[in-house]
Amino acid sequence: MGLHFSVLASGSTGNALYVGTEKKSLLVDAGLSGKAMEGLFAQIEKKIEDIEGIFITHEHIDHIRGVGVLARRYKLPIYANEKTWKAMDDMIGTIPTEQKFILPLGSRIQIADIEIESFGISHDAAEPVGYVFYQGSSKLASITDTGYVSDKMKGIIEHADAFVFESNHDVEMLRMGRYPWSVKQRILGDFGHVSNEDAALAMADVIGPKTKSIYLAHLSQDNNMKDLARMAAQQILEQKDIAVGVDVTLYDTDPKVATAIQYI
Repeated sequence: MGLHFSVLASGSTGNALYVGTEKKSLLVDAGLSGKAMEGLFAQIEKKIEDIEGIFITHEHIDHIRGVGVLARRYKLPIYANEKTWKAMDDMIGTIPTEQKFILPLGSRIQIADIEIESFGISHDAAEPVGYVFYQGSSKLASITDTGYVSDKMKGIIEHADAFVFESNHDVEMLRMGRYPWSVKQRILGDFGHVSNEDAALAMADVIGPKTKSIYLAHLSQDNNMKDLARMAAQQILEQKDIAVGVDVTLYDTDPKVATAIQYI
């Protein structure tokens, strides 16, 4: 049995990803309150106290809201790069020194039978990262909160069994929506978020022979809909001769409802 995972929450209001094996389990981000995080773990019938550590992608509040309280309540180690630690230290409250770990950008760490690799992404944060998880022949890649997907990023995440992949906004919904122009520019820029179409084009480049699942993540509440994200991904993937539902399956994610645990 290889890796298993659940997208606990994904969207503008909070993000968290559970990753585990038969031996150990990890958490990527905790962007909801401690109480909400406990409820999400209950949805997948897992226990937070069994987590071996929380891996932080970046310091924005929708990724770290519950980090401090969970770390203190359950004595969990926290892993982040040095710049992210400096940016979020005052935001998460006092954390005992023995629970603070620096994971340099681009490095790998082994926790029991899970290998974790961080890689740089493009977002308006101190030093934002995505993560790839390995166990045996299983590979899970998570990439959200990036303004674009570079060839270097693609080379790191390609050929995963499963992807958690940002599909943040529909460009026309964003352009016509209520956000101030400065916010629209930020989202559309290289340090913002990828659109449905750009995400799908990147997906087509990284899907490999053993890729079975793509979870469409971090959808904007104001500028996207699950159906739009899925339709855009399916249309572009099928234009690239990738049969959705046959070669690969697309899954929705939700801000409040955890996805069913998937084994890869």
